[in-house]
Amino acid sequence: MFPTPAQVLRQREGALAETPFPLLLHALAIEERTCTLELKVRQREKRITFEDGAPVACSSNLLHETLGKFLVEKGKLSEVDYQKALAESVQTEVPIGGLLVQKGLISPFDLYKQMQANMALKLLDCFRWTDARFRLIADIEPPDTSVRMNTSQLILTGISTMMPFDEVATHFTFTDDRHFAQVPGVEGPRLSSKDARLFQALRFRPTFTELQQRSGLDTDATLRRLYAFCLLGLADFAEEVDKRPPPAPSAVAAAPMPMPGPALTPMPGSLETVDPAALAQAATGLPFSDEDEAVKNALLSAFMSHRSQDPFDLLGVPEDVQPVALRKAFLALTDKFSPLRFQTADLKEKAEGLLVGYARAYGALSEVEQAALWRKRRAAAREKKVGTGRPSTAEQFRIRTDLLDASTQYDEARKRLKAENYAGAFEYFEYACDIDPKPVYRAYRAWARYLMKPESHGKLALQELLDVVKQEPGCEEAWFFTGEVSRGEGQWAQAEDAYRKAFKLNPKNRQYVDLIQDTMKRVKR
Repeated sequence: MFPTPAQVLRQREGALAETPFPLLLHALAIEERTCTLELKVRQREKRITFEDGAPVACSSNLLHETLGKFLVEKGKLSEVDYQKALAESVQTEVPIGGLLVQKGLISPFDLYKQMQANMALKLLDCFRWTDARFRLIADIEPPDTSVRMNTSQLILTGISTMMPFDEVATHFTFTDDRHFAQVPGVEGPRLSSKDARLFQALRFRPTFTELQQRSGLDTDATLRRLYAFCLLGLADFAEEVDKRPPPAPSAVAAAPMPMPGPALTPMPGSLETVDPAALAQAATGLPFSDEDEAVKNALLSAFMSHRSQDPFDLLGVPEDVQPVALRKAFLALTDKFSPLRFQTADLKEKAEGLLVGYARAYGALSEVEQAALWRKRRAAAREKKVGTGRPSTAEQFRIRTDLLDASTQYDEARKRLKAENYAGAFEYFEYACDIDPKPVYRAYRAWARYLMKPESHGKLALQELLDVVKQEPGCEEAWFFTGEVSRGEGQWAQAEDAYRKAFKLNPKNRQYVDLIQDTMKRVKR
């Protein structure tokens, strides 16, 4: 159904129109690659860092995707605090996230959650970059901070919500008589109620039409989710599933599952009812730290910065550290953030990641040659920093021109629209939508398209507007423009309905009352 991951990654660069983004993500995950994926389309650029197949960082030249702007948009940071932190970050070269934590504007735990959401936004946006070029780069630079994403969850969400439907239909084709089935023994992402309903319907080995009927989903939703399930290996054509050897039962699966029932008092010396978590707690002699905000924040702060630190900084030791002091520093850190101190899977995973990082750093500094190499690297970095000199005040606070700002393009487009320069307005609305496809930007783009050539662009503009109001029913401008274009196309009933929706969103605009009354007269005729 799809090329193998090895076949996908054989091509180091190409076009996402031929090798879709979800196919690349899945191949990198299966092959557990550590590399950088570079995406470019016109002025837009993104670089995604993968570690063992999982995305851990994503840089973008879109202003609204920077962490500071994202926090402002989500109401987690004021514009004033953002501007102050940005200026200080430029001056001190300290990442803005670290500065916000230092100033007490956000906790490390909250910062990590927002960084996860910010990175998810950046990555999901890539699913709509169908005309981008990609390049796989073997060498990677350690990110300033690291957020590890679940690739399977990302693929399911991206295909279900972001990827253009035409692209899904192009890259996922089959005949009407083909039957689909679940693939047993494959671990997948968490499923929403809709996803689970469709996945359960696959047990009956339906055709696509039967799958729609059983799941109750429309063509768009069914095809998207089925494409994601097949790509992730959760589903396949029924005859292909039958050819596969049955999954070997694991030791865990072979053991009888405990049946629910009343709690029993164990016999002395019995381990049958002992909770493994309780055993871990007893082993450390300490209570779990999941609910301790200070410990949780310290863990998240250490985890976010550990990938960008060299072994000396990571273990907090000087370059001339002696073996005994090195060992003490390592043991102290491994005890402080021991995975046995946490019950929550998410916190335990981060503690395990830190433990691996500390072990690697200790191993590197324990070897004489490796330690000497790290000292040389630090010396070279210091010389480079001194050689470049301190940037001038003007350079420090210069607005970065490589960041693309959708609101600036949108404002320019509105000016051109007001001046009745419809072609120029459409061009800048197009730029704004390229950078950030907000519903209001897309609504204005459709309106400018219509105004350029009402006689030939009416149907296309109307379809674009209907797509916008379907996605965002609360967009007043989209309903108003839908009414105007429907009116121009002679669809008076649709125009009246659109004006009423706009009036409901903004009852203070009395223009809608006049428009509704006028279209009502037209409908009666």
